[in-house]
Amino acid sequence: MSNHSLFSFDRPSKMNREPDWSLWRSFSAVVKHGSLSAAARELGLSQPTLGRHIEALEQALDLSLFERTLSGLKANPAALRLYEPVAAAETALAQAAILAESAQAEFSGTVRITASTVVSNYVLPTLLLPIRERYPAIAVETVPSDAAENLLLREADIAIRMFRPTQLELVAKKLGEIPVLTCAHENYLARRGIPTKPSELYDHDMIGFDRSDLIISHANHIGLPLRRDQFVLRTDSQTQMWELLRAGLGIGFAQKSLIDRTPGMVALGFDLAIPPLQVWLTTHKELFTSHRIRAIYDALAEGLIGYINAPID
Repeated sequence: MSNHSLFSFDRPSKMNREPDWSLWRSFSAVVKHGSLSAAARELGLSQPTLGRHIEALEQALDLSLFERTLSGLKANPAALRLYEPVAAAETALAQAAILAESAQAEFSGTVRITASTVVSNYVLPTLLLPIRERYPAIAVETVPSDAAENLLLREADIAIRMFRPTQLELVAKKLGEIPVLTCAHENYLARRGIPTKPSELYDHDMIGFDRSDLIISHANHIGLPLRRDQFVLRTDSQTQMWELLRAGLGIGFAQKSLIDRTPGMVALGFDLAIPPLQVWLTTHKELFTSHRIRAIYDALAEGLIGYINAPID
């Protein structure tokens, strides 16, 4: 046996002990969330698997990374020093995936779209009908969320936003504005009468947010004093709020385009000066050169402009 063989057998190379990227990915999620359960939900792994990843990483590095506490895992100073370059590596790998997407030229594969829960549930399905007919080989994943999904980390390919994106790496196109109106179902108005001015809302069942003070703040700003307890039905779910309105349970607020397209829904005839919703279509600038993503982006833009502007018979 040669000296080289003896050396290789007796002293494993450092490269053989380099931690797998999956361990670093689990490490990053635990540092970010501070618990195995939250990190496991983000990564789609079980807590025991994630725990084994952390133990394997600590063994490979011969370094303790977390303090085990009753409230979860607390990153120690060593872990915090390691987290920054690991997070940078995650971003770099996401960028590499984006570049790979942009190099693909075929109208096939998958496009992931995120939008608010209201748009995802009540607008997007209709928009996708002609898109699926035109591009049957492109699979579509939808992410209904009122949180801002991170396009830069590939949590979505395309986002329909109700606000102007600020990240420089994004391509964003403003498609229009949707008025937000006071509305109710005709069945409710038949039972309780139709208010003709804002002050008459106090005599009606109002539907509003639970924890959010968005409606209350605006009402007070325009000189219409409003308290949380004056909403007899409260929810922070905008899809739930719309369903309560459609069921005829009270008066609330919704997109004009949605009111116009929903049988039985009536916009009340006074203006509360509610700021309109801006509609922006957004993707990463590198993804914009992907044929399939550009195709879906353009088709969504066409459909959304129709939703915003089309007259109702």
